[in-house]
Amino acid sequence: MVKQLRASLVSFVILTILTGLLYPVVMTVIAQVVFPKQANGSLIVKDGQPVGSELIGQYFSDPKYFWGRLSATGPVPYTAFNADKLTGSSGSNYGPLNPALIGDGSNGSPTGTVKAAVDAYHAADPGNTAPIPVDLVTASASGLDPDISPAGAKYQVNRVAKARGLDPAAVQTLVDKYTTGRTFGVLGEPHVNVLELNLALDAAPGQNPPTPVATESATLEATAAQ
Repeated sequence: MVKQLRASLVSFVILTILTGLLYPVVMTVIAQVVFPKQANGSLIVKDGQPVGSELIGQYFSDPKYFWGRLSATGPVPYTAFNADKLTGSSGSNYGPLNPALIGDGSNGSPTGTVKAAVDAYHAADPGNTAPIPVDLVTASASGLDPDISPAGAKYQVNRVAKARGLDPAAVQTLVDKYTTGRTFGVLGEPHVNVLELNLALDAAPGQNPPTPVATESATLEATAAQ
């Protein structure tokens, strides 16, 4: 009995030291040396101030900015995890036939999130009759997706260019610059980081960028990623 207890205690202490102390310390050191940016939340810094994270989307509604995907997090879009406020990453969990998702507002049905998003894009750019890419009117499962498809960005080029007084070709060039291809050429899909693209637009000649301020969601989520 004593031998078994001693063996159990020794195993407990050794495993606690290995997995609870040494392993986390070694992994932290390796991450900070090899992947310091990723290990610290992939923060986007402008003029010495954090303005967001490459991993967390932000809400834009001004026509002069590219708009990201919808977000079903509450109480506002792109709300990060907060144990006190009981918020966090989430999707809407609507089924594909749920009127709250696809309702058109007719015959007493509610106006679904898809229809509301379509109407918002048409109102912001009435002359654009091209089909709206699906990622612009649907939310991601996390509600925090920072990227849109190249097609989603291209759909918005003329609206953004007109609102800023820029040549659409120049705006498209920025879109191409901030388009990331598939990982290793085969994994995932090409995507555009909305925050990085909008910051690049603000930095373009003749533009008047606002003072950068990190959003609560970006700051909290980036801290949690450390």
